[in-house]
Amino acid sequence: RGLQPRPGGEGQRKRRRRNREDQSDGQLTERVVKIRRVTKVVKGGRRRGFSVMVVVGDGEGRVGIGLGKADAVPDAVRKGVSIAKKNLITVSLKNTTIPHEVLANHCASSVLLKPAPSGTGVIAGGAVRAVVELAGIRDILTKSLGSGNPINVVRATLAGLEQLKDPVEEVAKRKGVRREQG
Repeated sequence: RGLQPRPGGEGQRKRRRRNREDQSDGQLTERVVKIRRVTKVVKGGRRRGFSVMVVVGDGEGRVGIGLGKADAVPDAVRKGVSIAKKNLITVSLKNTTIPHEVLANHCASSVLLKPAPSGTGVIAGGAVRAVVELAGIRDILTKSLGSGNPINVVRATLAGLEQLKDPVEEVAKRKGVRREQG
């Protein structure tokens, strides 16, 4: 092989791998965020493997993440997808955006998520974009602060989406609590 990439070859393969459709669980789409080659030093030499961060979502408010580890990339992706399906969360949405601003952390990574007017689109970096798009959010402003490690950024984003609350439900809960007290 030469150093020149084949026209339409590599990009198309990456796109296909990133956006595989899973027919079994209500049209879940999977996206590979990060593939890391990891090495463990043992008595006989080095054992090489792969660690893959996968995001799974249905585009309608459900999203999950999984970290799969295996000796080969396809096996690691398969494990990551099955872990992500087990960890699906439901995100509170307000039309095409989120109901309120939120700042979430995981380790040294922080992610700021802000609602945006309709037509803004997804203003986000690679790792945050994957989670937000698969959750079904169409208009959002984000900023990744601190560490840029994609695995920690994805986890911080998911933590932020978990913190989102529907204002109507919160008002109803608080009114219910006040009636009981009074």
